Amino acid sequence: MTHPGSTGESGEAAGQETGEGGARAAAPGQQKMTSFDQIYDRPDPRDFFRDLGRWEYQTPHHAQGVFRRLAAARTRADGGDPLAVLDICCSYGINAALLNHDLTLEELSAHYTSPQAAALTTAELIERDRAYFAARRRPDAVRMIGLDRAANAIGYALAVGLLDEGFAEDLEEDPSGAALLKAAQTVGLITVTGGASFLSPRTFRPLLSAAHREVWVAAFVLRTGSYQSIADGLTPFGLVTEKAEAPTYRQRRFTSAQEQQHAVDAVTALGEDPRGKESDGYYHTAFHLSRPAHDAAALPLPALLREA
Repeated sequence: MTHPGSTGESGEAAGQETGEGGARAAAPGQQKMTSFDQIYDRPDPRDFFRDLGRWEYQTPHHAQGVFRRLAAARTRADGGDPLAVLDICCSYGINAALLNHDLTLEELSAHYTSPQAAALTTAELIERDRAYFAARRRPDAVRMIGLDRAANAIGYALAVGLLDEGFAEDLEEDPSGAALLKAAQTVGLITVTGGASFLSPRTFRPLLSAAHREVWVAAFVLRTGSYQSIADGLTPFGLVTEKAEAPTYRQRRFTSAQEQQHAVDAVTALGEDPRGKESDGYYHTAFHLSRPAHDAAALPLPALLREA
């Protein structure tokens, strides 16, 4: 598991998804993706936003409204009890920033790529960011727990107050730590915007087993890979997975004609149509939501996405 990420989720790059904190064997369709390995575990997010901004990385932007809608729905379903959200592959806390603060991804990118930010040390940036995020905190902010194997990224998100708890663990390789399992007890929503291609039920199983409430799992998944193995692994926990056929969401621009061709081929091999999506120069994600059947019936997925 890489950012075990946005950023977040976040996108897929040569052997790993954007937003992830470390490399592992590439899934089919990911082998020819451009590598951004150097930006996932820096002391702060400046390189992340600079390098991915060149390719119009945007998954957290699309996830922002969806995740806010889901968090509100889960809170209502639990009678208003405080909600904890666990962001898998959380990277520098980008999804947490967008969920809990009056910010856009464009504003966050400008914040980290400005000349003023470039002139600061990491310690100075952390001090500035504490005030920056505190001033933009939403009244409906939820408790955020982050999981990513990138320890520097987790440390940054904790230092500036984006995460209430953060864990630099890789559940694909190692058992869950006791503190993580305790934190998972209060989780009602799990989010993923980058890294699904490198995750399996091994990551989700201990988290769902530890939870003391019903959990929804929301994931933006690149169309170049299949989510079926994870969906199958969620079934024993009473979760039914729905895939939104429309809309799909741009992830980033391709870095080369070769990268684009491999993506088109991978999408086609999975029985999907790349026309108007990958054929137009961008990776696209599809949204998947796993939840109990009664919740799916009460709040249909198309309506949820329309309102987000």
